[in-house]
Amino acid sequence: MESTLTRTTASIVQRDRYDELDQLPTPALVIRAPVVRTNLKRLADYAAQHGISVRPHTKTHKSLEMGRLQLQYGARGLSVAKAGEAVVMAEATGDILVAYPCLDPVRGQILAKLARTYDIKLAVDSGYAVENLAAAARAAGSTLGILVDMDVGMGRTGLQTPQLALELAQLVERTDGVRLAGLFIYPGHIKCKIDQQTEPLRAVNAKVEEALALWEKSGLRADIVSGGSTPTAYQSHVVRKLTETRPGTYIYNDMNIVKGGYCTLDDCAARFVCTVVSTAVPNQFVIDAGSKTLTSDRCGPDPDSGHGYVVEYPQAKIKALTEEHGQVDVSMCSERPKLGERVTVIPNHICPCVNLQDNLWIQDESQGSFRQLNISARGLLT
Repeated sequence: MESTLTRTTASIVQRDRYDELDQLPTPALVIRAPVVRTNLKRLADYAAQHGISVRPHTKTHKSLEMGRLQLQYGARGLSVAKAGEAVVMAEATGDILVAYPCLDPVRGQILAKLARTYDIKLAVDSGYAVENLAAAARAAGSTLGILVDMDVGMGRTGLQTPQLALELAQLVERTDGVRLAGLFIYPGHIKCKIDQQTEPLRAVNAKVEEALALWEKSGLRADIVSGGSTPTAYQSHVVRKLTETRPGTYIYNDMNIVKGGYCTLDDCAARFVCTVVSTAVPNQFVIDAGSKTLTSDRCGPDPDSGHGYVVEYPQAKIKALTEEHGQVDVSMCSERPKLGERVTVIPNHICPCVNLQDNLWIQDESQGSFRQLNISARGLLT
């Protein structure tokens, strides 16, 4: 009996297409394809206007299909964080940037072997990383491209001065197994409104130009100057030497991006369809999406706004999450949902939400149906 029930449940879960939203098993992460295409086209048009390439970070979608779609909209290559993601995304493009310090032997070996066939570049901020990657490349009979990571204000990784960036570039230049590909920056500290970004980005620009001047004086060149984030994506041209921008969240967007003033609710392609499973507690309903679906991330620009935005009940607040329960305060709502009703939630931070899912649902733009999409690089954290 148990095995029969297991097989029956599996057959329901494995269904790969539904015609109606109400048929989806919840919580269901739904991606609206027309919105995705609009988001991709908007950035592609901006980049073309300013002569900047787009190398989107795939950490947001972790999907081979979405990576290919970004390439269709003119991306020059793809960015990843980890070696496992690089292996997956190399199926879409031979031009991969690992935008994360890779220095341990296992990752180095994986990427060095991948570099036999593909153009693999890495952002690093230490001689230790350069030497370990070079050794892996020599053993694999390949060459790895190196972008020198310089901190421009985020304070997370990156060499602290242009002089230190020069010294690491010089080490790369004289080390067999690696080649100097360029300069890497991340202006993730700039989260102010778009009309207030010019001055902090000019400070970034000044540091980049100082570093590149030192390189040029020493006979070095940076064919790639890679930077950018979703909040600063449409101001990338202020950093005048930037050759490519690496936003990730822009493909789907989320409440961090909405509340930051960088997009509207209509630009949010990713939404969770949830079911109201309880209304027993006064002034509250409970949805079947807890921390294992929405994560516990607060909204950066508005940390007291709750754990996401309920589209149908904008005055509601997702006040608490446990693993499978989302408790929604409706004390400020004039109307309240009924048991079994479907509601739609835009999460605060879409990137970790995607990584918690094995599959999502693409809303077909021609027929309105929903097809299942496997999240190709889900859980690849090595």
